[in-house]
Amino acid sequence: MTDVQKPPAIPTGSVTLAIVLSLVSLMFFDLMGLVIKRMSSDYSAAELSAYRNVFGLIPSFIALWSSQAWHRDGRRLRVRQWALICARGLIVTLAQLMFYLSLGLIAFASATTISYSSGLFMTAFAVLLLNERVGIVRWTAVLIGFVGVVMVMGPGRETFSPTSLLPLGAAALYALTGVTARLIDEDVPSALVNLYSTGFAVLGSVALAVFLGGFSPVQSASDLAWIVAMGVFGGTAVLLLIISFRMTEQSNLAPFSYFGIPMAFFLGWVFFGEAPFQDLFPGAILIAAGGLLIVWRDRQRGRLL
Repeated sequence: MTDVQKPPAIPTGSVTLAIVLSLVSLMFFDLMGLVIKRMSSDYSAAELSAYRNVFGLIPSFIALWSSQAWHRDGRRLRVRQWALICARGLIVTLAQLMFYLSLGLIAFASATTISYSSGLFMTAFAVLLLNERVGIVRWTAVLIGFVGVVMVMGPGRETFSPTSLLPLGAAALYALTGVTARLIDEDVPSALVNLYSTGFAVLGSVALAVFLGGFSPVQSASDLAWIVAMGVFGGTAVLLLIISFRMTEQSNLAPFSYFGIPMAFFLGWVFFGEAPFQDLFPGAILIAAGGLLIVWRDRQRGRLL
């Protein structure tokens, strides 16, 4: 996530490096998803979410310590909008629960592809919560993207399952956390917001896991290693994404995020023997097209300002 105060100029070559880091981040996110899918037969989604968030505190601390805005501000830890930041952490908890459940119930590539609809939800939430004006081009992009989501979910198809709604719900909740971040006071560094949101997500996910049956004993040393790997993969992905967002504008990175769709298809095929090509295409192409059209429109508007 980017700090509110940005450096006056981006060093030459940093955009390319930021793109590379964002692509590596996607790979680590997918690796985390693979571990979650592998472990989901033995551990509940709530347990895995709690483990993920605990390990997620590590990159959050690293991101905060490396934040120039936080150091310039005297390393303050007090914030005014506790309720909003707490709510964002709890929303993340619910989003993780839904997405992790979906990974254990439907094809890896299908769950991941549907989750990419979060960018489309962000447009709708920006209208409702931020009073943004959205023109016909962006609404058309949202419509195209949602047609793609429906095609991937496949209602009326023999392979359709109501569990396909889980990654869709997760995408909506993740989008909500992105939009509500813009409601937080601008003088609060993003890294500090990220740390507190992650901390509340830890509390929420641990409480949810206890409420839903508690933590089961880790069955073996290899399971413990996989749980640690899940946290490392997820934490590394977050840290690389934060670094890449600080190096360039998010609009420069957004088009490359859709490389995650073929990457998820490939990994699901290699590790789980899943090849839901007919379920994914052409719906996945429409999801990417809708998202890219929104990015293009935002950049066009930026040139006119």
